[in-house]
Amino acid sequence: MAKLRLAVMISGSGTNLQALIDACAEADYPAEIQVVISNRPNAKGLERAQKAGIPAIAIDHKEFETREAFEDALHDCLKKHNTQLVCLAGFMRILNAEFVNRWRDRMINIHPSLLPSYKGLHTHERAIEDGVRFGGCTIHYVRPEMDNGPIIMQAAVPIAATETEESLAAKTLIYEHQMYPAAVRMIAEGKVRVSGQKVVFSDTDLGDTGLISPKI
Repeated sequence: MAKLRLAVMISGSGTNLQALIDACAEADYPAEIQVVISNRPNAKGLERAQKAGIPAIAIDHKEFETREAFEDALHDCLKKHNTQLVCLAGFMRILNAEFVNRWRDRMINIHPSLLPSYKGLHTHERAIEDGVRFGGCTIHYVRPEMDNGPIIMQAAVPIAATETEESLAAKTLIYEHQMYPAAVRMIAEGKVRVSGQKVVFSDTDLGDTGLISPKI
C-alpha cells in the first residue's frame, strides 16, 4: 500500500518535525515526508531534514513583494513534491484564505492550547494568568480563521500551582511529539474524515476517562 505523502512546513527548531521524521523511519508507518519547507532560511528544522535525507527548502517570505506571491511559491513547491497532506509544525505565518482553501481538508496544524480556548500566541502564559486548571495542545484541520478548524486530537495537561510558561511549554511538548505522528497515522489509515465542522472517526478508541485537577 502506498504511503501518504507529507510536506512539513516550519519556521523554527522543528521538534515536532523531528517526531514525524522518527515516526516515518519506522517500516510500518503509513506516511513519508517528501519535503520540508521553511519560511526562515536559518531554521534549525531544515538541518533536521537534511540530516534525515529529506529535501529541505527555504522559501523566504521576505523575498516576495506580496503574501500572495509567497503563497503561490509555497503551493508550487507542494505540488512539485506530490504532497497529499500538509503538516504545519511551528509555521509562524498567517496564510490567506485562498491558500488554505486550496488545501482544504489536506492541511493540519498543531497548536499549544485546548482549542477553541487561547488562540494565537502566548497560550501558556495566558492560561496560567487566567488560573485555568488545564493547558494542552490540539491538532486540527486548517481553516482560514486563525487556529480554527475541525479538531482531530487533543491532550490536556494539568497546570501546577508553581507552573511557569516555560515549564508548561515543556510538559505540553511531550504530548505534542506523541500526538502529531499518531494523528497523521489515523489520517493515513483512513480513520479520520471531516463532516461539516467536526471530525468523524472510525475504528478509533476515543477513551472514556477524565482528568481532575487538583486530584481528589
